[in-house]
Amino acid sequence: MNTSDESSPKQAVEEVEVRGHIIDSLLLPKILDRVTTAGGQFRIKDITIGQQRNDPSYALIDVMADSSEVLDDILGAIRDHGAVPTDMQDALLEACDMVGAFPEGFYSTTNQQTEIRQDGDWIAVDDQEMDCGIVVDPETGSARCVAMSDVTKEMQIVIGHAGVRVFPHDIGHSGQGFEFMNSSVSTEKPKGVAIRKIAREMVENRRAGRKTLLVGGPAIVHTGSGKHLCKLIRGGYVDRLFAGNALATHDIENAFFGTSLGVFLQQGDLAEAGHEHHLRAINRIRRAGGITAAVKSGMLQSGIMYECARHGVDYLLAGSIRDDGPLPEVITDALEAQRAMRVAVRDVHFCLMIATTLHSVAVGNLLPARVRVVCVDINPSTVIKLGDRGSLQTVGLVTDVEPFLRVLTQEVDSLEEELGRS
Repeated sequence: MNTSDESSPKQAVEEVEVRGHIIDSLLLPKILDRVTTAGGQFRIKDITIGQQRNDPSYALIDVMADSSEVLDDILGAIRDHGAVPTDMQDALLEACDMVGAFPEGFYSTTNQQTEIRQDGDWIAVDDQEMDCGIVVDPETGSARCVAMSDVTKEMQIVIGHAGVRVFPHDIGHSGQGFEFMNSSVSTEKPKGVAIRKIAREMVENRRAGRKTLLVGGPAIVHTGSGKHLCKLIRGGYVDRLFAGNALATHDIENAFFGTSLGVFLQQGDLAEAGHEHHLRAINRIRRAGGITAAVKSGMLQSGIMYECARHGVDYLLAGSIRDDGPLPEVITDALEAQRAMRVAVRDVHFCLMIATTLHSVAVGNLLPARVRVVCVDINPSTVIKLGDRGSLQTVGLVTDVEPFLRVLTQEVDSLEEELGRS
């Protein structure tokens, strides 16, 4: 297990410890691989392996490198996997000298639960999000993640990796019944079992008063699946909806004209001048003063957006460069949309992403690892992209949208009958 019997006197050495489910989650092998890949060596000084499935394990390791610079790089890499030096110091802070940029050497966050050390005490970092910095409020001593675009002068930003510790999320030990799934992508997963697990998560969330976020793409409408999502909204299983201009536009187009992308959803025939329908739908909503105003006036009487407005589901529509119109509620400023989404995801417990690659990746970047995420798409690369970007808590189901939503609503109804609807 050792890569070196004795460290050279010239070598830089740091003692680190790692705790938790480090064996079955493969954290320990990942840490040791990072050490050797980066040109370092390790010596395991002590290791205790949990005997039962839920028992944590522990390892005490000497990490060695030929220079302090290399050692610092190694420690930074393995700290994100939960390896913490035993000889800890307070986190270093530096004041920002300009708006919209961190000081050089800032600590770049992950989506994992993080703490920093100040005055000898460990402080939890709030608003956990990947690819941010950590700002410390000198008056309250609190710490939170801050996006680069939101940096202001004189913000006290954490520099380097000293005094920072990360707690990797134990995906397989949440006790929530998702152990049957993992972040690998396969078309051969047992979809019936998987959908029932998702349904149970949504039912339990509703009963416990926890928040479920649905991130949806326009394929929900194009495939005729909107009626299933409407049923979930009416039942209280969706608390927030994130989408783009396209889902809302084609949903409203269907409500007005019975078409999506100019195609009649019932017959599958192309409507005469149907290519104009989506633009005419946008125009009507703009003239009405917005989606909510159209619902209140009685102009809009069905569809996903109608159900959201009627049942108090908060929706956030983020725009893109390719949008027609767009609808009045669409946030066209990307940074403004990011800020609004950050606020909206803070109390989310479960996120279901359906048929939207770019929106799924964008939302995945904002979610802390504690939020369980299920991504449903006919394209396996959507789930792969989420994992590659660091959203390792994501589990994927490769299937068509319509059968998934149809079976999901059936499973929700079945579970409610079993549990006795409250």
